[in-house]
Amino acid sequence: MKFNLFLPYLITMAVVTYLVRAIPLVLMKKKIENKFLLSFLHYMPYAVLTVMTIPAVFFATDHIASAIIGVGVALILAYFKKGLLTVALGASTGVFITELIIKYLI
Repeated sequence: MKFNLFLPYLITMAVVTYLVRAIPLVLMKKKIENKFLLSFLHYMPYAVLTVMTIPAVFFATDHIASAIIGVGVALILAYFKKGLLTVALGASTGVFITELIIKYLI
């Protein structure tokens, strides 16, 4: 892509990113006391991260079955309060083994 075409997109993205972060700071003068709004703002990052991650997880493998196995392994390990590295390695191992089984046995 040519720099002349890229520069307006870059500037637009920078301005939009800045405004999304700056406008609430400018508009909110007092502390938020509404419990519903505080709860909403507290859980919003988790919801956004989940919405962005889950579709990518299911389309990252060759077969949907291996993705389901990987998510299942991750959920089980997370339920038992294992660390992030353990969950990631367990899910990856589950996907890898499932892909090997699918490739060589089916």
